[in-house]
Amino acid sequence: MSNFTYNEFKPPFWLANAHLQTILPKFVAPNVPIYRRELIKDSLNESEVAYDFYDANDVLLADDKYNKPLVVLFHGMEGSSDSHYARTLAYAVHQQGWHFVVAHFRSCGGVPVKGTVFYDAGDTAEVEHALQYLAQKYSTIYGIGVSLGGNALAKYMSDYGQKAICAAAVVASAPVDLISSSLAMERFIGRRIYTPYLLNPIIQKAIDNNLSDEEVKAIKATSRISEFDNIFTAPRHGYRSKNDYYNKASALPHLIHIAKPTLMISAKDDPFLGATATGGDVSKSVTLLDTKHGGHIGFLDYQDRKFNLEWLPKTAISFFKDVG
Repeated sequence: MSNFTYNEFKPPFWLANAHLQTILPKFVAPNVPIYRRELIKDSLNESEVAYDFYDANDVLLADDKYNKPLVVLFHGMEGSSDSHYARTLAYAVHQQGWHFVVAHFRSCGGVPVKGTVFYDAGDTAEVEHALQYLAQKYSTIYGIGVSLGGNALAKYMSDYGQKAICAAAVVASAPVDLISSSLAMERFIGRRIYTPYLLNPIIQKAIDNNLSDEEVKAIKATSRISEFDNIFTAPRHGYRSKNDYYNKASALPHLIHIAKPTLMISAKDDPFLGATATGGDVSKSVTLLDTKHGGHIGFLDYQDRKFNLEWLPKTAISFFKDVG
């Protein structure tokens, strides 16, 4: 545990609603910054993946690496550099004078998949591949993972231990126990509001990926993410079933092996989450921060007569500075 200090997240009472916290940020986030895009082949050398950089004013050191830290974001399901949290983080990191990049997962950021593999919440080899590429140019790398990308980053920090390229990591709103999270998403509101929003684009991408008529028919009939994972995600990525996928890809059982400073932020009212980490689940390198409110990647406040999403970026940056 670090001696990290932070400001408590306390929104006004009228904003202390999980669904407002989850939905509103999309409408109040800053405009998309002007990113510099690089397309790099994935770890299987099949599909191109988009890396969207928001560069700092910096100089190369003698070893041809940049002097200032790079913050790399691993986004959530169907997220991208356009997501509200990516925009907010990009500006906050830039204001700090640091570099920022969104390392997209396969099929995201408007770049279609060319191979057979999409994204798998436990694919830490792909996270390592992204970080190896970035480490060629940046001497200090900090990782931020949100939602499904948070599970992938947490599992990466566990799997790679002292060899993890990230000097430190912040994991926010992450479904580290995928089985209970999938059940949470099947409650009434999750099924009615959030599932169609997340599932429809994934179904479309899958259908565009040269499927057989039987596969297309089965996928079109799905109305739950767990059904889609059983029919498509699990078999596509070498798992026997959705349960096998959720069991093997979840970060929760592995958090005890994290060796580098990691902050895990979860809102107790997050409608997407099931079981979250407790003190007995994590190593001494992990700091747990549970907030009463915040929804799913929300943490939306209202000050000086305007909405702001600064709590998460400020907390992440201050953690990196504290442990850096």
